[in-house]
Amino acid sequence: MPDTSILTACICLLVALFLWFRKSKASFASLPPGPKPVPFLGNVFDLTAKELWLPASRWAKQYVYVHVLGVGIVFLNTAEAACDLLDKRGSIYSDKPFLMMSGELCGCKNMVAFTPYGEQSKRQRRLLHKAFGLPVIPTYYPFLQTGTHAFLRRLVVEPSEYMKHIRRYSGGLTLSVVYGYEAVSNDDEFLGLAEECVGILSNRIASGVGIWPVDVFPSLRHLPTWMPGAGFKRNAAIWKKKMEEFVDRPYEFMKNSMKSGTHKASFCSNLLEDESIKAVDNFEFDLKWSANSMYSASIDTTITTVSHFILAMMMHTDAQRKAQEELDRVVGTERLPTFADRASLPFVECVFKESLRWAVPVPLSLPHRLMEDDLYNGMLIPKGTLIFGNIWAMLRNEAVFPDADAFRPERFLDKVSPEMERKRDPQNYVFGFGRRECPGSHLVDSSIWLLIASMLATLDVSKAVDECGNVMEPTVKFENPIFRTPSQFKCDMRPRSQKALSLIRQSEILTT
Repeated sequence: MPDTSILTACICLLVALFLWFRKSKASFASLPPGPKPVPFLGNVFDLTAKELWLPASRWAKQYVYVHVLGVGIVFLNTAEAACDLLDKRGSIYSDKPFLMMSGELCGCKNMVAFTPYGEQSKRQRRLLHKAFGLPVIPTYYPFLQTGTHAFLRRLVVEPSEYMKHIRRYSGGLTLSVVYGYEAVSNDDEFLGLAEECVGILSNRIASGVGIWPVDVFPSLRHLPTWMPGAGFKRNAAIWKKKMEEFVDRPYEFMKNSMKSGTHKASFCSNLLEDESIKAVDNFEFDLKWSANSMYSASIDTTITTVSHFILAMMMHTDAQRKAQEELDRVVGTERLPTFADRASLPFVECVFKESLRWAVPVPLSLPHRLMEDDLYNGMLIPKGTLIFGNIWAMLRNEAVFPDADAFRPERFLDKVSPEMERKRDPQNYVFGFGRRECPGSHLVDSSIWLLIASMLATLDVSKAVDECGNVMEPTVKFENPIFRTPSQFKCDMRPRSQKALSLIRQSEILTT
């Protein structure tokens, strides 16, 4: 009879082997590469850069893993990685992080960009897709045309204030489409409220990667506001009040207009009049927050892209002239361009696409949260990790965009395979990925295209000159940590001809 100790040892060995082979493969997988963390704090000092997408692009070629106080963060630096995870595995990558600071303390938890993946997010997206899906966009063309023509009229009167005019255009257009509200000046109260709140959200609440100590240690929310170190609570109370005003006031205007019978058709009013949708639970709550999310999300994307377009045209007058020649040939000089011309203006389309690519309005997109452990290319991505698509790195990929830092619209004229055509289309990146892609992307796409085409048709953009006639090189700074919006730079914009000026002035009569 074998020795009992040997038998016991054999049994233990078999059990150990059984448990070894039953263990998840994830247990033996390594984390993705990344900069070396420091004890406890992790990579907090690596995430202090104002333009975080730049160091994230340098840390690793495909994907980068860092952590802050135990919160894992992955930056996806290639389109392939973003597609594999955020698109193809969207069922586990479509959640949003619950952050105590931004969500609970600052009152942003019901914004579309912050709602967790579940019934509420699905209800919100159904509303937005119903109102802003591709088949519906032509119904907004009159709004876009009217807003574009009004922008041109303001611009020729005060060209030096172009940034204010772009802000009024983007904010005013969205107010009109979403709430049926017409902004009457650059200083309109709702425009000011939107600019203030979007600034608070991007420059204060979500600065960096938007993780505060209270997100890691939720018990900090119970600190008395008078205690040292509780300044975040005092700020959060102020910001929450402002965010709630941002959500409530335009919606209340629209509701009151409907009651008095003076409202204009809009996203909100159309859905409120749709009896089949109103029957859904939480309909009006979802509508109010979805409307605000559409309002706030589109403003800075438009401002960033159009301001980069202006910068590109003053730096690359050859591209400007080529686009203008195409417009003169196809549209002529007796009218302004319309959406019916879009398919016949391939080089203008190239200028539009290159403006999107070169601008990269939201370089790190918005974070997704992984809902369960996942293995990718033999590496473990733990449950709860925040996933950022580094759109900057994707749109600066030299393999797809040779001479990527240069503004070269003609790159899109090169004949390539259908697969490469998909890879090099910036519209597949700048609006996000997977099930959390921006639902208003088609409206933003159409509005920016018409604005660019109309500016090219009517204006010459060049570098400014000083009192002595010396050319002034533009000075561009990027201060916003979320949107890549340039500070205002000096430039010269004037009508291409007296005929162009007449067209701009006549547009007020034609659209009233």
